[in-house]
Amino acid sequence: MSALHPGAHVLACPTRWSDVDENGHINNARLVGYVQEGIHDLFRHHATAVRESLFPSGFIIARHEIDYLEQLHHRPEPLSVRLSVARLGRSSAHIDVNVCREPTVFMRARTVVVARDRESGRSRKLGENERRFLSGFMPESLRGDAVAGAVAVAGAGMTGEGESAAVGPSHWVSARAGGAVFARRTRRRCRASVA
Repeated sequence: MSALHPGAHVLACPTRWSDVDENGHINNARLVGYVQEGIHDLFRHHATAVRESLFPSGFIIARHEIDYLEQLHHRPEPLSVRLSVARLGRSSAHIDVNVCREPTVFMRARTVVVARDRESGRSRKLGENERRFLSGFMPESLRGDAVAGAVAVAGAGMTGEGESAAVGPSHWVSARAGGAVFARRTRRRCRASVA
Protein backbone atom coordinates (compact mmCIF):
# COMPACT_ATOMS: atom_id res chain seq x y z
CA MET A 1 0.00 0.00 0.00
CA SER A 2 1.11 3.53 -0.70
CA ALA A 3 1.01 6.43 1.77
CA LEU A 4 0.33 8.83 -1.12
CA HIS A 5 -2.26 6.53 -2.69
CA PRO A 6 -4.04 4.51 0.01
CA GLY A 7 -5.46 1.25 -1.27
CA ALA A 8 -3.02 1.07 -4.21
CA HIS A 9 -0.16 -1.35 -4.72
CA VAL A 10 2.94 0.53 -5.89
CA LEU A 11 6.04 -1.00 -7.47
CA ALA A 12 9.18 1.12 -7.91
CA CYS A 13 10.42 0.19 -11.36
CA PRO A 14 13.68 1.55 -12.79
CA THR A 15 14.00 2.39 -16.46
CA ARG A 16 16.99 1.04 -18.34
CA TRP A 17 19.11 2.50 -21.11
CA SER A 18 18.18 -0.53 -23.24
CA ASP A 19 14.48 0.48 -22.96
CA VAL A 20 15.13 3.62 -25.07
CA ASP A 21 14.15 3.52 -28.75
CA GLU A 22 15.48 5.45 -31.76
CA ASN A 23 13.26 8.44 -30.87
CA GLY A 24 15.08 8.87 -27.55
CA HIS A 25 12.20 7.85 -25.30
CA ILE A 26 11.14 4.61 -23.60
CA ASN A 27 9.62 2.28 -26.18
CA ASN A 28 5.84 1.78 -25.87
CA ALA A 29 6.23 -2.02 -25.79
CA ARG A 30 8.56 -1.66 -22.80
CA LEU A 31 5.89 0.38 -21.02
CA VAL A 32 3.58 -2.63 -21.32
CA GLY A 33 6.38 -4.60 -19.68
CA TYR A 34 6.28 -2.25 -16.67
CA VAL A 35 2.52 -2.88 -16.36
CA GLN A 36 3.09 -6.63 -16.43
CA GLU A 37 5.89 -6.36 -13.85
CA GLY A 38 3.52 -4.48 -11.53
CA ILE A 39 0.80 -7.12 -11.94
CA HIS A 40 3.27 -9.95 -11.37
CA ASP A 41 4.56 -8.21 -8.25
CA LEU A 42 1.03 -7.86 -6.85
CA PHE A 43 -0.15 -11.41 -7.63
CA ARG A 44 3.06 -13.36 -7.00
CA HIS A 45 5.34 -11.33 -4.67
CA HIS A 46 3.04 -9.35 -2.39
CA ALA A 47 3.66 -10.54 1.20
CA THR A 48 0.02 -11.57 1.71
CA ALA A 49 -0.16 -13.45 -1.61
CA VAL A 50 3.01 -15.37 -0.71
CA ARG A 51 2.02 -16.04 2.92
CA GLU A 52 -1.47 -17.31 2.03
CA SER A 53 -0.34 -19.14 -1.14
CA LEU A 54 -2.81 -17.24 -3.30
CA PHE A 55 -3.00 -17.86 -7.06
CA PRO A 56 -1.09 -21.17 -6.79
CA SER A 57 -1.48 -21.89 -10.52
CA GLY A 58 -0.75 -18.34 -11.56
CA PHE A 59 -2.89 -16.14 -13.74
CA ILE A 60 -3.51 -15.25 -17.36
CA ILE A 61 -3.50 -11.76 -18.83
CA ALA A 62 -6.72 -11.62 -20.86
CA ARG A 63 -6.64 -8.00 -21.98
CA HIS A 64 -4.64 -4.75 -21.94
CA GLU A 65 -6.26 -1.41 -22.74
CA ILE A 66 -3.66 1.36 -22.84
CA ASP A 67 -3.51 5.15 -23.10
CA TYR A 68 -0.06 6.64 -23.69
CA LEU A 69 -0.22 10.15 -22.20
CA GLU A 70 3.33 11.54 -22.23
CA GLN A 71 6.72 10.58 -23.63
CA LEU A 72 8.85 8.88 -21.01
CA HIS A 73 12.64 9.31 -20.91
CA HIS A 74 15.29 7.28 -19.13
CA ARG A 75 16.33 8.82 -15.80
CA PRO A 76 17.99 7.50 -12.63
CA GLU A 77 14.86 7.84 -10.48
CA PRO A 78 12.49 4.86 -10.76
CA LEU A 79 8.94 4.92 -12.06
CA SER A 80 5.97 4.26 -9.82
CA VAL A 81 3.75 1.54 -11.24
CA ARG A 82 0.53 2.09 -9.27
CA LEU A 83 -2.17 -0.60 -9.34
CA SER A 84 -5.71 -0.64 -8.01
CA VAL A 85 -8.56 -3.09 -8.56
CA ALA A 86 -11.52 -1.57 -10.39
CA ARG A 87 -13.76 -4.64 -10.48
CA LEU A 88 -13.85 -8.31 -9.56
CA GLY A 89 -15.64 -10.87 -11.70
CA ARG A 90 -16.21 -14.56 -11.08
CA SER A 91 -12.70 -15.48 -12.21
CA SER A 92 -11.20 -12.12 -13.15
CA ALA A 93 -9.85 -8.90 -11.72
CA HIS A 94 -9.90 -5.64 -13.68
CA ILE A 95 -6.73 -3.78 -12.70
CA ASP A 96 -6.19 -0.04 -13.26
CA VAL A 97 -2.50 0.78 -13.68
CA ASN A 98 -0.80 4.19 -13.74
CA VAL A 99 2.86 4.42 -14.75
CA CYS A 100 4.22 7.69 -13.38
CA ARG A 101 6.95 9.81 -11.89
CA GLU A 102 5.00 12.12 -9.59
CA PRO A 103 3.24 14.27 -10.57
CA THR A 104 3.36 13.13 -14.23
CA VAL A 105 1.38 10.09 -15.39
CA PHE A 106 2.97 8.69 -18.56
CA MET A 107 0.59 5.84 -19.22
CA ARG A 108 -2.74 4.49 -17.98
CA ALA A 109 -3.77 0.90 -18.52
CA ARG A 110 -6.67 -1.33 -17.64
CA THR A 111 -5.72 -4.97 -17.57
CA VAL A 112 -7.97 -7.99 -17.09
CA VAL A 113 -6.24 -10.72 -15.10
CA VAL A 114 -7.86 -14.17 -14.92
CA ALA A 115 -7.14 -16.82 -12.27
CA ARG A 116 -5.78 -20.00 -13.89
CA ASP A 117 -6.55 -23.65 -13.23
CA ARG A 118 -3.36 -25.73 -13.37
CA GLU A 119 -4.91 -28.93 -14.75
CA SER A 120 -7.05 -27.46 -17.53
CA GLY A 121 -4.97 -24.34 -18.20
CA ARG A 122 -8.25 -22.39 -18.31
CA SER A 123 -9.86 -19.88 -15.99
CA ARG A 124 -11.13 -20.82 -12.55
CA LYS A 125 -13.30 -19.19 -9.92
CA LEU A 126 -11.50 -16.80 -7.56
CA GLY A 127 -11.27 -18.20 -4.03
CA GLU A 128 -12.64 -16.34 -1.02
CA ASN A 129 -9.15 -15.43 0.26
CA GLU A 130 -8.11 -14.24 -3.21
CA ARG A 131 -11.22 -12.04 -3.45
CA ARG A 132 -10.54 -10.61 0.02
CA PHE A 133 -6.90 -9.89 -0.91
CA LEU A 134 -7.77 -8.19 -4.22
CA SER A 135 -10.65 -6.21 -2.70
CA GLY A 136 -8.10 -4.55 -0.40
CA PHE A 137 -6.91 -2.66 -3.49
CA MET A 138 -10.41 -1.47 -4.46
CA PRO A 139 -12.16 1.81 -3.65
CA GLU A 140 -13.79 1.56 -0.22
CA SER A 141 -17.33 1.76 -1.66
CA LEU A 142 -16.85 -1.46 -3.69
CA ARG A 143 -15.02 -3.67 -1.19
CA GLY A 144 -17.93 -5.34 0.65
CA ASP A 145 -19.67 -6.55 -2.49
CA ALA A 146 -16.41 -7.76 -4.02
CA VAL A 147 -15.55 -9.99 -1.06
CA ALA A 148 -19.04 -11.45 -1.04
CA GLY A 149 -18.79 -12.12 -4.75
CA ALA A 150 -21.93 -10.11 -5.38
CA VAL A 151 -20.43 -7.82 -8.01
CA ALA A 152 -21.84 -9.12 -11.28
CA VAL A 153 -19.85 -8.78 -14.46
CA ALA A 154 -21.96 -8.79 -17.61
CA GLY A 155 -21.31 -12.03 -19.43
CA ALA A 156 -18.85 -13.34 -16.83
CA GLY A 157 -20.34 -16.84 -16.65
CA MET A 158 -18.66 -19.96 -17.93
CA THR A 159 -19.26 -21.08 -21.49
CA GLY A 160 -19.81 -24.63 -22.54
CA GLU A 161 -16.08 -24.98 -23.13
CA GLY A 162 -15.23 -23.76 -19.61
CA GLU A 163 -13.88 -20.40 -20.79
CA SER A 164 -14.56 -17.20 -18.94
CA ALA A 165 -16.26 -14.21 -20.51
CA ALA A 166 -14.16 -11.88 -18.38
CA VAL A 167 -12.32 -10.53 -21.39
CA GLY A 168 -15.26 -8.25 -22.05
CA PRO A 169 -18.92 -8.53 -22.90
CA SER A 170 -18.36 -7.15 -26.42
CA HIS A 171 -16.51 -10.35 -27.35
CA TRP A 172 -19.39 -12.62 -26.43
CA VAL A 173 -22.73 -13.23 -28.10
CA SER A 174 -25.72 -15.28 -27.05
CA ALA A 175 -26.86 -18.06 -29.33
CA ARG A 176 -29.81 -20.41 -29.23
CA ALA A 177 -29.57 -24.09 -30.06
CA GLY A 178 -32.35 -26.59 -29.45
CA GLY A 179 -34.12 -24.20 -27.08
CA ALA A 180 -31.02 -23.68 -24.90
CA VAL A 181 -29.27 -20.32 -24.73
CA PHE A 182 -25.49 -20.37 -24.51
CA ALA A 183 -22.65 -17.91 -24.97
CA ARG A 184 -19.87 -18.16 -27.50
CA ARG A 185 -16.88 -15.99 -28.25
CA THR A 186 -16.94 -13.90 -31.41
CA ARG A 187 -13.83 -13.65 -33.57
CA ARG A 188 -12.12 -10.30 -33.74
CA ARG A 189 -10.13 -9.29 -36.79
CA CYS A 190 -7.48 -6.67 -37.30
CA ARG A 191 -8.65 -3.72 -39.32
CA ALA A 192 -6.73 -0.85 -40.83
CA SER A 193 -7.44 2.44 -39.12
CA VAL A 194 -9.16 5.14 -41.14
CA ALA A 195 -7.48 8.55 -41.06
